[in-house]
Amino acid sequence: MFPISDDNSRPGTPYVTWGFIAACVLVFLWELSLPDKALEAVFYRYGAVAAQLTGTGEQAMGAPAVNVSGDWSTLVTSMFLHGGLAHIAGNMLYLWIFGDNVELAMGRVRFFLFYIACGVAAALAQIWMSPASAFPMIGASGAISGVLGAYLMLYPYGRVRVLILPFPIIILRVIEVPAMLVLGFWFVLQLLSGLFSNPAEPGVAFAAHVGGFLAGMILVLVARQPGVPLFEKPRPRSPWERRRRGPWG
Repeated sequence: MFPISDDNSRPGTPYVTWGFIAACVLVFLWELSLPDKALEAVFYRYGAVAAQLTGTGEQAMGAPAVNVSGDWSTLVTSMFLHGGLAHIAGNMLYLWIFGDNVELAMGRVRFFLFYIACGVAAALAQIWMSPASAFPMIGASGAISGVLGAYLMLYPYGRVRVLILPFPIIILRVIEVPAMLVLGFWFVLQLLSGLFSNPAEPGVAFAAHVGGFLAGMILVLVARQPGVPLFEKPRPRSPWERRRRGPWG
């Protein structure tokens, strides 16, 4: 079940969401221009390395000695680095789908601060789970997880178009399901994956995903604009909307 769009249009322009996407894409294009050794040095310098921040553990074998011990600003800079095309494409798709509605519910300044706070909280959750990890943590997924948590609190009944591959009929289909189902399934998947993985090893930072999601659910309580309700009820759909299919199917 892979989300590709939502049917939850709101009046306004999500400039901050677009800005975060643009920043991540521009940084990624810069990464592509670097040779492998230089890119590795960037990851270790601007990624969040738990062992460096906590003063525990040892440097990863063969890692460049470029970290600045105790540089907590890497909790923010790490959000704009990505390890490959699939990494950034998946993150930016989720931010594109869910970020606009959350931003419009909070306002630009609040959403900017909310996004950064969720990213920091997500990184701290991963560091708490593995304080001696010597591998750099990079990616916007922790902050985006916070956006998903906020979306669940604001629009649990919002309709999300997802791509599915039903078995045994191997035919791609697009269906609409409530956001609570999509995001709830995503959260449970992250939680279970985290339980069966070693946070000290390189790979997906499941603890960051869980931590960011929970932070988003909590912070939206104070970050949303006055008058914006939680758990918004589904709006009635016209017959035309019920018949209409999106651009993906």
